[in-house]
Amino acid sequence: MRNGLPIVPDNIFILEAQSLSFRYAEVSLFRGLSFALSSGEARAILGPSGSGKTTLLHLLAGLLALQEGDVRWNGQSIKGLSEEALARRRLSYTGLVFQHHYLQAELSALENVLVPGYLSGQVDPAWGKELLAQVGLADQAKLLPKALSGGERQRVAVVRALYNRPKLLLADEPTGSLDRRNAERVLELMLTLAAPLGTAVIVATHDEHLVQGLPELRLA
Repeated sequence: MRNGLPIVPDNIFILEAQSLSFRYAEVSLFRGLSFALSSGEARAILGPSGSGKTTLLHLLAGLLALQEGDVRWNGQSIKGLSEEALARRRLSYTGLVFQHHYLQAELSALENVLVPGYLSGQVDPAWGKELLAQVGLADQAKLLPKALSGGERQRVAVVRALYNRPKLLLADEPTGSLDRRNAERVLELMLTLAAPLGTAVIVATHDEHLVQGLPELRLA
């Protein structure tokens, strides 16, 4: 076993989306959507507001029930799992970054990074400090979120998502609230940190220029 999942051959995809379709009432967001990501691969999901980017990421993360199609992590379908089983797998297998940082106001930067460790029972302050150092926040480890800039708070959110060394990182408009300079820095740091971990990354954004060079999937 590894991270609560059976060890499988290296040629198994980190993520597979198989014939995904989703609709709200009479509005179809996407139909028959299929793609796969291997270890260390990064991809951008592009589309305007309302095109279904967030919905797609929620399906891939198991945060939203599948309507049609399947999502597979490491070759295993998440369809039909109980909420408890899915939550356990999500904690060890995925990392999530959102437009808002969702840091705990009463916790320091380091304590926020360690939250996934407390949930999984694997608290490693040295690893948390190392992650903060890698994004230039070693000196801010003891500060509360209110003492950090917007860009710094989002960097803490990124390293928190990578704390459990996830196989899959899903980022939904992770730089949407930042200026151009900080947006580019956060995205670069996210990809740089994920690479040595072998983490596959999906970045959903409306900003085509931000993700230039990444393979892309477009939603209408």
